[in-house]
Amino acid sequence: MHFLKTLFWVVVAVLLFYLGSRNWHDVTLSLWGDIQVDIKVPVLLAVVFLLGWLPLFLIHRGRMWRLRQRIENFERQQAARVTPSPEFAGTE
Repeated sequence: MHFLKTLFWVVVAVLLFYLGSRNWHDVTLSLWGDIQVDIKVPVLLAVVFLLGWLPLFLIHRGRMWRLRQRIENFERQQAARVTPSPEFAGTE
């Protein structure tokens, strides 16, 4: 199964490299005022992808961190609530 996962990501990487090399053209972006920027299409797509993905990823990681903290606090409370039963020594 690990081989298939690796093969899948290799195929995806090769396809992205191929598409990037075939579309290596300049695109002119008109920013505010008279500012214009020439940027390659694959670089522009990568920047736009990261601008959309990164905030959602950070929100997800923050929520997961907060949930882990809540679970750890709950487990600590449960461990403190459970008192060990006294061991009865054999009385003779």
